[in-house]
Amino acid sequence: MRKFLALTLAFLIIAFHTAILSQIALSKPSGYFTEADGEVFDEWGICRTSAFGSRGYFRVVEVNGEVDFKPIIAYESLGKLADIAYQLGEEFAEKYSDKYQLAEAVFDYVKQHVRYTPDVDQFNYGEFALNADELAKALVERGIGYGDCEDYALLLSIMFKGAGLRSAVVLAPGHAAALVYLPGYSKANVIWELNGEKGWVWAEATSRKNRLGWTPLEFVDCYLLAYEVVKGELKAMPQEKAAVMEVAEYRGGGSFHMPPFFTILFLMWFISRLARGVRRRRLVYHYY
Repeated sequence: MRKFLALTLAFLIIAFHTAILSQIALSKPSGYFTEADGEVFDEWGICRTSAFGSRGYFRVVEVNGEVDFKPIIAYESLGKLADIAYQLGEEFAEKYSDKYQLAEAVFDYVKQHVRYTPDVDQFNYGEFALNADELAKALVERGIGYGDCEDYALLLSIMFKGAGLRSAVVLAPGHAAALVYLPGYSKANVIWELNGEKGWVWAEATSRKNRLGWTPLEFVDCYLLAYEVVKGELKAMPQEKAAVMEVAEYRGGGSFHMPPFFTILFLMWFISRLARGVRRRRLVYHYY
């Protein structure tokens, strides 16, 4: 009896471990993942377990005392193939001619089919970013996907791009979201200006209650950076710096003030994130 129970327990452990691996492996257009120095890298050499540094998935770095970032992981989905996520966006573009309805349809699709799940619960890493194609493949194959804020942001930005809309990835303190360029959109509580262009609206589908254009008020006063994604190859992605976002129009209730952009606070967050990365629990996996 004890032997039977031991075998059963061993089987359950193996099954659980396999299930965790399959959540990554089944949605993995990249050929493999490797582990080095406690971090996980994909076949393009991008670190999936950290946003920071030249190989981090968001390439968050400090340049001459200022923070810059480039969401290089987005360019795994914007190359020659412009694969699954981009094609999903194209399919929506075939159904909707009105750009506002199109943007809302893409947003609602992601909101309804992706469940917010912390990385540690899904991958046993404090941080683990999926590229847009990996999450989109899960949606196509299983009808449901799991991810946290950066996963939502990447999927939305690539699907918007595939639908023929301009999009960007937003970096906020401890958070990420997407932007879509929709001049004249009347349902947004905040209209953002990016690189001198007014008309960008926030897209954050991490909650079923969220709506397109809704900017959480906690981020209105923050130092925010945004990087517009354009079609191109990872090895030749644009080298422009991320732009500081500015509020062009505020339509929400209540009031707020627009303080100076506190770069020092952003740097403090940057340093704290690095420290957390050193302390977080890591499990070693090797994916093929």
